[in-house]
Amino acid sequence: QVQLVESGGGLVETGGSMRLSCAASGFTLDYHVIGWFRQAPGKEREGVSCISTDGGAYYADSVKGRFTISSDNAKNTVYLQMNSLKPEDTAVYYCATERTYYCSGYGWWAPSSYDDWGQGTQVTVSS
Repeated sequence: QVQLVESGGGLVETGGSMRLSCAASGFTLDYHVIGWFRQAPGKEREGVSCISTDGGAYYADSVKGRFTISSDNAKNTVYLQMNSLKPEDTAVYYCATERTYYCSGYGWWAPSSYDDWGQGTQVTVSS
């Protein structure tokens, strides 16, 4: 059974850092990509980043240079390191997976591209 569990969220001040974890079970990262999404109140869910099985990654323009996605296949866990956080980064962050080797350059940011989702973790950046 595919399961994704996010952790690491919380409250941080503007300019601070936070690392989110996405622990996967029921499948291996050798054959699945992982995407990170976020959803703020009253807004649509938006793609933040995606990591392919070879480590290649995509980022939303709003987080490029500030966020870094990585994976530890031995732990079957994907991380999202978030630096220089801004109040507009406040959202519930979700990880999701699709059984494919590479994030799609044409639609990695679309929630419909992914099959399974975690429950989310709240990130709040205070101004």
